[in-house]
Amino acid sequence: MDITGFVTTHRDSALLLGDYNTYRSQLSRRILSVRKSLGRTTPKNAKYAPKAPITSEDIGRNHAFLHLQLLTAERAWAHAMYMKASHSEDNASKSITGSTRRHIISRLNKAAKYANELVELLSDKSAGASEIDVLEAKAYAYSLTGAEEFEKQSEGVKNTEGSPQRWIKCLTYYSAARVIYSSLLTATKKDLFKEILASTIDPSIRYAAYQHRLPRTVAVSIVAKRFFPQKDSKLVEAIKRLDPDALVFEEPSQQGAVSSDRPNIPNTITWRSRTANIVDAAIGQALASVNTASSQLSAYLSSCTPSTLTKEKAAAYDDVLIASQDAVDATRRAIDELEKEGVDEGDARMQDLRVTSLALNYDLIGWRVGRNRVLIGSDDGVAFSPLPQQKPRRQRKDGKEWAEREEPTGRKLARLRERVALYDATLQSIDSIKELRGAVRDSGFIAELEGQRAYFQALKCLNISHSHAVLSTPDRALALCDRALPLSAQALSSPSVSSSPSDPPKLAVTKEQAKSLSAHLQNLTSHYRGLVALSQLSANSTIASKTHMASSAPVIERLNEYPPSGQVDLSNLVAWPPKLKPVPVKPLFFDVAWNYIEYPGRAKRVVESIAKDPDDGELKKQPEKGPEEQKPAKKGWTFFGR
Repeated sequence: MDITGFVTTHRDSALLLGDYNTYRSQLSRRILSVRKSLGRTTPKNAKYAPKAPITSEDIGRNHAFLHLQLLTAERAWAHAMYMKASHSEDNASKSITGSTRRHIISRLNKAAKYANELVELLSDKSAGASEIDVLEAKAYAYSLTGAEEFEKQSEGVKNTEGSPQRWIKCLTYYSAARVIYSSLLTATKKDLFKEILASTIDPSIRYAAYQHRLPRTVAVSIVAKRFFPQKDSKLVEAIKRLDPDALVFEEPSQQGAVSSDRPNIPNTITWRSRTANIVDAAIGQALASVNTASSQLSAYLSSCTPSTLTKEKAAAYDDVLIASQDAVDATRRAIDELEKEGVDEGDARMQDLRVTSLALNYDLIGWRVGRNRVLIGSDDGVAFSPLPQQKPRRQRKDGKEWAEREEPTGRKLARLRERVALYDATLQSIDSIKELRGAVRDSGFIAELEGQRAYFQALKCLNISHSHAVLSTPDRALALCDRALPLSAQALSSPSVSSSPSDPPKLAVTKEQAKSLSAHLQNLTSHYRGLVALSQLSANSTIASKTHMASSAPVIERLNEYPPSGQVDLSNLVAWPPKLKPVPVKPLFFDVAWNYIEYPGRAKRVVESIAKDPDDGELKKQPEKGPEEQKPAKKGWTFFGR
């Protein structure tokens, strides 16, 4: 049946466009159309005849009867709210008294009457309502009855009891509504019930408890459980079936962050060795949602494979960010309520809320930075590797494989531009932490933030240098790397927070990450310095060849230079006409006396030749020849003589 959703949808859609009077007019038109569809209208020119009351069988047969009952109650409530809002606009400094007050109370009484009748109808089994539908109807009726009692005691009609005791009925009705909505929130996990608690129920209970002289340190959840109508045994059993711990009193634990009765909802929060109590139930529920979402995120990231896209990993942070933002909003609302009540900053409750606000805001910004780091890459963008090229699925007509192409320069620059935008967002988030109340007073915390900021700023300079390297301007890339080196040294020397490798990436920067960045920057600086030196040599040789300077050597004498000049000067290949100049050659040693002096060991050889007789095949010794006459040696140098 979705009673709560039906009511809140009509309220939000009408109040988004107009005021309570607009809502009332829309309800009147809707009631008329529903009555016509059900045949419960008086025809034109016919005598009025009272219609039979709605029964549980009618609701079981057609849910339009249920909607008719809800619309009628809502119209009475909208009428009362319109009169109250119009008076506050015209006479904001004066209270509502007299007939206007009585009229408002009578409209709220009528709305509560229709809501209570609906509860009785749905309690019958013939209506076909589930247990959750009956609880939603009871919570709706209790909230309207509590609003009636609230208007009675706030300014107008007062009973004869003591002043603080006259708020007991209001607290009882609102407490019943709050416990029911909290149980439904636990059972169904719908944010709709959370919005109702935060917008209407909790502020009313807080004001009524203040008028009842209850201490401000008592949480709204404790007040609701204390004033809950325990005499209604059927209601208690139904609530316990939904949430067994809904009526269990929770006292803040002194040394643990989690209650023993409800392990999912923490009662304390720790921020840099300081523990603060969570006094608002909405903050505790939001923190429980954050813990659940963060555990799911850790499990998902640990199960991811290297082929998982970074966008899919970043999308997994959405649930954690939403839950963290809800916790921050709940803390802000609690602080605003205390400020409206005039609570001093030295109050223990206000101090706990300030610590909680600082811790939750830091946690929220940490999740945002973690999402940016996941989008950048696993190594925070230290390396810039080309993307793997995807080949077309269809094959080539000639049957050959597609050739791998290098990633275009424009795509590389677009990727680097996206990284730089993420670094800028991260730096802005870190700067916003310093503006939080109470953050500047912690010098150690500020030192950590400065180190983290230096780390991400060094990464930003590094990625901008990659873009200049792609554009073939190594001098600018060298300047950026030289700027990033002291920043990485600052990040390495600053205090850091230890984190487990299995934890999702957040704002914390480990020593290993800072050390890896510093080593990479040193290597890259040396690389760019060499490229700049080579480019300067090339530029100097090009300038000299273009200006035909006297010191410019011909190309044949500059073959060992690297890189070669961009354009070869064809008019300066060799020196022409040749000039007389010494040429380095291998030295020559001449032994002129070798031709004229008989050295020891240089005796004449006697050669015996053995020939073979062709007739008998015997070997015969040839006669020795006499010494031949020595011819005079030719005189000359090298190959011309000797």
